[in-house]
Amino acid sequence: MITRIVKLSFKDSEVADFLSFFDQTKEAVVQFPGCKGMKLLNDQNSPSIFFTYSQWESEEALETYRNSDLFKSIWPRLKIGFNQRAEAWTCKVNFESYISDFQ
Repeated sequence: MITRIVKLSFKDSEVADFLSFFDQTKEAVVQFPGCKGMKLLNDQNSPSIFFTYSQWESEEALETYRNSDLFKSIWPRLKIGFNQRAEAWTCKVNFESYISDFQ
């Protein structure tokens, strides 16, 4: 299992459009083969900065998604609203512990 974290920084005027578009596409991403779940996080001090936190069966599953028609329909639309280039990290878990279930 791998975790993919992507930092998305939007122009202030594009945040509402991003949130609406995300709401329209999130289920298709989560249901993509190999995706185990996804969160959208918002920086509490910078309302135009978001992070997607997704978990994938493998790096191959993530790459299949990134080469899919679904991704190719989502990514160009997101990039229009960016105020800086997105940053992404693919991570493996070295330690994990939660007091309550991951929700």
